[in-house]
Amino acid sequence: MTDPGMGWGWAVVAVALGGAVGALVRHLLATAPWGPLRGVLVANTAGAAALGALVARVDDPVLLLLLGTGLAGALTTWSTLAVQTADLARVATLRATAYLGVTLVLGLGAALSVLRLLG
Repeated sequence: MTDPGMGWGWAVVAVALGGAVGALVRHLLATAPWGPLRGVLVANTAGAAALGALVARVDDPVLLLLLGTGLAGALTTWSTLAVQTADLARVATLRATAYLGVTLVLGLGAALSVLRLLG
């Protein structure tokens, strides 16, 4: 989704810049003191809340690409969640199921709460 006046090149730059920041923040959250499981849980929940706020309040296509597609898209990560859940399931199936469930409930709850609050 690009603004007709923005141009494809600027859209790529906006997504790349936001994505670089989002990926870096996710990496930092997944290291000490929280560790990978809690850090990615925090990143996914925060990213879902940010997306809820963006959907509720932002109409600017450049900001949506920068902050939504780029930053929040890189901050939240289904691939890392899937790998972590699969790794955890190899040793603790119930814990892996709980981790996945808590992530989904917190993420959806955060997005809907912020959307409702700001919408």
